[in-house]
Amino acid sequence: MSPLQYQKRLRLMEARRLMLIENVDVTNAAYQVGYESASQFSREYPRMFGMSPIKDIGQLRKV
Repeated sequence: MSPLQYQKRLRLMEARRLMLIENVDVTNAAYQVGYESASQFSREYPRMFGMSPIKDIGQLRKV
């Protein structure tokens, strides 16, 4: 894993935590972890977690 991939992974994991634990919305979570574009965040999130941020957080909250 390259340093850039590692940084992206950390950002996405932190955004997931913010949305799940602190109830931060998708756009604010993206900006808080350093994304300049919410649309870029929304494209990269499913690549890591397999579904959109809203669906992923919804699934995690059901568990």
